[in-house]
Amino acid sequence: MLDQITFFERFEADILSGKKTITIRDKTEIDFELGRVVPVATFETGRKFGDLNIVSIEAIQYDDINEAHAYQENMTLPQLKEVISDIYPSENELYVITFELA
Repeated sequence: MLDQITFFERFEADILSGKKTITIRDKTEIDFELGRVVPVATFETGRKFGDLNIVSIEAIQYDDINEAHAYQENMTLPQLKEVISDIYPSENELYVITFELA
């Protein structure tokens, strides 16, 4: 079980404002218990900036990422697809983690 979730610092404000409510990750980053509250920290420094409740985890193929996902990530679809392909360049099997501020 993972005991925290990290995000790039550039996403902190969107998470704290409630504009970003999902994250798309690969299989190495999804071992969370549903309904569990976990600390959220910056990827760069590990600085904690809040707590998130893990609501759901659902499998998705890269090609199935759509405008609704982009909206929940507070990005345009092209921005989201670029970010995902930069982080996971050879991964097609991904997971949508839905969360809320705890």
